[in-house]
Amino acid sequence: MRRAWAGTATAALLILPGPAVLPALAGPAAAEPAPGWTATPAAGRSYVYFEGAAGSVLEDTLSVANRGTEPLTVRLSGQGAPLAFAARTVTVPPRTRADVPFAVTVTAGSAPGEHRGTVRAEAGGREVRVPVHLRVGGPRLAALTVEKVRLDGSGTLHYTLVNRGNTVLAPRLSVRADGVLGPVLDRPSRALPLTLRPGERTTRTEPWADPPALDSVTVHLRATAPGAAAATARAERVFLPPGPAVAGVGLLITATAAAALAARRRRTGADTAGDERGQARAGAER
Repeated sequence: MRRAWAGTATAALLILPGPAVLPALAGPAAAEPAPGWTATPAAGRSYVYFEGAAGSVLEDTLSVANRGTEPLTVRLSGQGAPLAFAARTVTVPPRTRADVPFAVTVTAGSAPGEHRGTVRAEAGGREVRVPVHLRVGGPRLAALTVEKVRLDGSGTLHYTLVNRGNTVLAPRLSVRADGVLGPVLDRPSRALPLTLRPGERTTRTEPWADPPALDSVTVHLRATAPGAAAATARAERVFLPPGPAVAGVGLLITATAAAALAARRRRTGADTAGDERGQARAGAER
């Protein structure tokens, strides 16, 4: 039962006798179940699922079953979602079940996509948690960014992934590093062992066991997730062996890297200019 509440509902608890209080029809009495209690959504489901548009109020029922021989007082609360219960404290007679209506309010400003919460029931020093899954209707947006990228002296790459959209993301990451003379690291795209909920961020590290001892390196990160545009970022670092005598070598590496970049740009510009002259001659001949 998951319907919208119209206005303010006046909900009552439904107390139902459990199987243990029904008279035996024939034969010896069945063995009494072990003392204890359970709290489950209606129809014995393992979790609560709601789906609705922003601004709606959705209803379900929690069944609290007391299998013991003494009355049981259960305290109910919600976490991570705006849950309202018909009663926050429920006393259930022995061998009886109480059905407690509750509702979740989807606020007008709720972002479309997946949301999670928990129904908590506590009694006798024990707690039962029931997951709540809420899907809010509306356009879905998958957006991922990679931020705060840096490469430390040991070669470890530090970065932060941020979910900027309204749907859960399963990110993938590829890493490439270029030195003065060419590529020095190439890690193809692979799935990361995590998921990001909307608005969630995580800071991670990417170890590099054997970075170069003497080089000027640019590391490129590319993070992807299904439905999201690729997010890219980069970090630079000059690796030098210890000692003051290498300062001049570091300057030489930096100058060499700058010269190589300038040469690549000149070649690119020359190729572009050649293509434009060829296109102009072809147009004149026509």
